[in-house]
Amino acid sequence: MGNHTTVSSFLLWGFSSFPDLQGLLFVIVFFSHVTILASNMAIMVAIKLNHSLHIPMYFLLSGLSFSETCATVVIIPRMLVDLLSDNKTISLPGCAAQMFFFFGLGGNNCFIMAAMSYDRYTAIHNPLHYPILMTPKICFQLMMASFVTGMVVSLCIVLTIFNLSFCDSSTIQHFFCDMTPVVSLACDYTFFQKMILLAFSAFVLVGSFILIMISYVFIVAIAVKMRSARGRYKAFSTCSSHLIVVCIHYGFAGFIYLRPKDSDSFCEDMLMSVTYTVLTPLLNPMVYSLRNKDMQRALGKVVDTVCRFFSQVISKRALNTS
Repeated sequence: MGNHTTVSSFLLWGFSSFPDLQGLLFVIVFFSHVTILASNMAIMVAIKLNHSLHIPMYFLLSGLSFSETCATVVIIPRMLVDLLSDNKTISLPGCAAQMFFFFGLGGNNCFIMAAMSYDRYTAIHNPLHYPILMTPKICFQLMMASFVTGMVVSLCIVLTIFNLSFCDSSTIQHFFCDMTPVVSLACDYTFFQKMILLAFSAFVLVGSFILIMISYVFIVAIAVKMRSARGRYKAFSTCSSHLIVVCIHYGFAGFIYLRPKDSDSFCEDMLMSVTYTVLTPLLNPMVYSLRNKDMQRALGKVVDTVCRFFSQVISKRALNTS
């Protein structure tokens, strides 16, 4: 490595440039994280407890909610600790692990959304054979294929990055171990390696997006041929929530990982990453629940059950103390 030192840890600089805002950011991110966990857990419990929701669309939605919950847990708790702590160091293996799970779960989310678009196409194109074409076994296989693909691509990205040699600087201009801020510290980061990482990113983001758009092209082609206006409305309304989530997810992810980078864009990318890692998982459950009457009813039952449980606990404690 010549004059290069061996880096054993990194400093996550994050929001250290805004010390006066770190307390406010902590409060906002903390309550956002609690809301993300609660809303996604509510969706998963509602789908599990309501037999009317035991269909492929909601099975895939449950998988997406679980994956998004795990992805936020990889990033946000560490971010909250760093906002209150003076010691913002992260070990090299810890940085690699964080990157691996974040990109793996992010890729999993992309391919689950592609599977959801295929599910909607199958339901609209061939409703009579839909239960045969989208069996629980096929749904599980789609989920596992999404997970394995996301993790394999993530492993390739992490191996490419952490086989590089890092220079004297060990300060990551970000609040987590993201791709561009980490590779910017490498001494031997070449154009070839840059193209490899871009190809992996494009495979996940562009590849899954193309699959989604193919499904929607066929959905639109089927819908415009429907004679009934009500049928067209129903076809588009069943896809609207998913399409909104796709636009939010791919809009932010594409802006961060597919556009040309320079050293001056780190601060901008970090602010966009806050949106991608906090706001997007916060909005997704709201979009699916607010635009879906079945989900609203199921969530209402979950809330009623939780309220009754806590009221019973409070009543028992009141009787015990009296």
